[in-house]
Amino acid sequence: MAWSDAAARRRYHVGNLRAQLLEEARAILDQGGLGQLNLRTLASRAGIAPGSVYHHYAGKAELLAELAALGFHQLELELSEAMATAPQGGRIRTLARTYFAFSKTEAALFSLMFDPAVAPYPAVEAARDRCFAVLEAAVAIALPAREDAVEINKIARAVWACGHGAASLRTADPHRQDELMEDVIQGLELMFGRR
Repeated sequence: MAWSDAAARRRYHVGNLRAQLLEEARAILDQGGLGQLNLRTLASRAGIAPGSVYHHYAGKAELLAELAALGFHQLELELSEAMATAPQGGRIRTLARTYFAFSKTEAALFSLMFDPAVAPYPAVEAARDRCFAVLEAAVAIALPAREDAVEINKIARAVWACGHGAASLRTADPHRQDELMEDVIQGLELMFGRR
């Protein structure tokens, strides 16, 4: 056993293993992307036997789902903070910039959050819904004349789809990403009248 493995095993504590596994999984995801994240590597980094991971997760998909749910929670917090501090008349711009910034700085996590393999997990669905609720609230404020909750929901979904599409396109054309982001934000402001 290498010294670093021995040191990791000394850090290991049953009570915090689940949190440690998520932390290590997040580090692997950030450093090498989803393709580098496997349970054997994760166990090695956590300083445990590979089979020990299965005491906390049924498999890789379950671990990834929890990581994705945490990503949505982080995005929800960032959007909520942006909503609370947005200047009058700049709410949509502020939320769009926050969403784009998250998709850029947390690119691997952002990609995982929308991966079809983890999307149906209840924890991911619930976290995604809470995140969406922040955007839906912003749309309701931006369109005070619309009182129909179903309409607000549909408009919020269209806005999210637009913003998410632009965030995804960013990786396809990295030289125009700032221009694309600004075009999308201006388009949203035109729709909402700079609210």
